[in-house]
Amino acid sequence: MGNTFGHLFRITTYGESHGGGVGVIIDGCPPLVEISEAEIQFELDRRRPGQSKITTPRKETDTCEILSGVFEGKTTGTPISILVRNKDARSQDYDEMVKTYRPSHADATYDAKYGIRNWQGGGRSSARETIGRVAAGAIAKKILHIFNRVEVIGYVKRIQDIEATVDSHTVTMAQVESNIVRCPDLTCAEQMIDRIEAIGKEGDSIGGVVECVVRNVPKGLGSPVFDRLEADIAKGVMSLPATKGFEIGSGFAGTLLTGSEHNDEFYPDENGEIRTRTNRSGGTQGGISNGENIIIRVAFKPTATIRKEQNTVTQSGLETTLAAKGRHDPCVLPRAVPMVEAMVALVLCDHLLRHYGQCKVL
Repeated sequence: MGNTFGHLFRITTYGESHGGGVGVIIDGCPPLVEISEAEIQFELDRRRPGQSKITTPRKETDTCEILSGVFEGKTTGTPISILVRNKDARSQDYDEMVKTYRPSHADATYDAKYGIRNWQGGGRSSARETIGRVAAGAIAKKILHIFNRVEVIGYVKRIQDIEATVDSHTVTMAQVESNIVRCPDLTCAEQMIDRIEAIGKEGDSIGGVVECVVRNVPKGLGSPVFDRLEADIAKGVMSLPATKGFEIGSGFAGTLLTGSEHNDEFYPDENGEIRTRTNRSGGTQGGISNGENIIIRVAFKPTATIRKEQNTVTQSGLETTLAAKGRHDPCVLPRAVPMVEAMVALVLCDHLLRHYGQCKVL
């Protein structure tokens, strides 16, 4: 249970951090979509470990293999299976965690729920599970681009108290990928990198905020009440490891405004299209996309597994201390960017397909 996401565009991820591999099965993908392992690999390379001095040094190429659902470079409409094999697992680094719980990690809750857990790298609670999501997200992005040239661009907005200034209307993927922290504000990027390096040397970790903008979104995606578009996006991104908060549009800052200050006034553009002068709604109204850019922010906590010694308990409840070994990110934000993009793309692709079962036809 809990390993499947989506309705018409549906994914199921599988595998553990230190098992044979991880991957995804995608069901409901339309046929004749041109897709290659290289396109999927581009996204996986943005997520993989060992890509820079501020990420975990675990050396994984995260090379993807398409096992089914694609023939002669095109999707067949049947389930797509994508596998990434684990190559650089060091399970011995986790021997201390067989009976000792890492503070703020999933160790204790997995034991409480299942009575058993894979302690090697965290098993299913490891961020390696997100490989399947990012692989599936690459296909979802392709479908969205084909349909309406939809762009999904995420970037690091804040690391601890260092906040970037970014124009979400004009930011490009090239700007995001121009530095290892994936912040398009180059001055802030240098400060963020220095802060992450410093905290990593102390054996500690820090968190921050990823912002994501979606451009060229068609009107009408989403459904009232329980299937509101922003609610599904929130569920998608909040299912990612280490997430602790979600905002769309004005977010919590909107609570400081009056209704007259916050409302997005309508106007007809030069083509007679109904638009809004501002976008405090963040691209949705009444749970349905209004054609404006969707803008969200996701808060990520500091990485739970750190080298600093902390107080904790064993499975039997005895007090002890733990200074974790293993290879972990001092800050998850740079690698979280493609994960957020993937979940947003998966939700939008699913709602796009669902839309054509409900939209007006006349």
